[in-house]
Amino acid sequence: MASTESKADVVRSLSADLAEEQQSLRRVLASITEAEWSRPTPAKNWTIQDQIAHLAHFDFVTRLAISQPERFIDVRGTMTDLQTYVDHIGPANLSRTSEDMRRWWAQESEKLHEAISAADPNVRVPWFGPAMSLPSKITARIMETWAHGQDVRDALEVIAEPSPRLPHVARIGALTFPNSFTARGLDVPDQPVRVVLDTPDGHEWTAGPEDAEDVVSGPIEDFCLVVTQRRHIADTSLQTVGATAAQWMEIAQAFAGPAGEGRRPGQFARRDPLPAEDCDQARP
Repeated sequence: MASTESKADVVRSLSADLAEEQQSLRRVLASITEAEWSRPTPAKNWTIQDQIAHLAHFDFVTRLAISQPERFIDVRGTMTDLQTYVDHIGPANLSRTSEDMRRWWAQESEKLHEAISAADPNVRVPWFGPAMSLPSKITARIMETWAHGQDVRDALEVIAEPSPRLPHVARIGALTFPNSFTARGLDVPDQPVRVVLDTPDGHEWTAGPEDAEDVVSGPIEDFCLVVTQRRHIADTSLQTVGATAAQWMEIAQAFAGPAGEGRRPGQFARRDPLPAEDCDQARP
């Protein structure tokens, strides 16, 4: 019983963190014009509207996987190609107004949190790859929300304070070291890599063997930007020691699916965050 209660506490905490990450992005969306929803983001062929459609739709899909796993598996079985399915979501919701988009995402997020709250904390959640624990699935939603939110902020030239939820993103980034290589058909290196990151509150976040010769170090936000392919390492303050660490940061991919294109070197200048009243972000 103690173990179940402990996992239930973890699930509640992660769900609260996901809600905060969603709310942080909603505050950005609340101030943009109807025309700005059509603004291109750094993701090729994706507008701000496409980004939010993706988040709303996959909050729905995640809820389905948690609360109606058999139905999710049936839906998954009808897909011939996941990337085609993903790319179709934005165009399929192009007719929605900005008000409708905001309402749709808010409704899907609320239903997702209700499903999380009602779920057995020990449940295994089916997905497009291997089944995941409920805490891992929620953590993946935090990563998705933050990463797509970064695309929106980049499109709007919003400079944000680092999210307090970055350790969740960093954890997935470190755990998906093998995926970064297998997604490109490469052998996973035997050489382990130590990750040592500085958090905004002055603490150190680490992963990997302490005695590893290869090391990635620097700000936690920069690591998260690289592993989610929102920045090229050349546009960050990350440092690497060893050939395996350097190769990993060139191809890092914290998300499932085919190898992503990432960002070009020099696409983004290094920027210091600006504090903003009430909402963790500021527009120039």
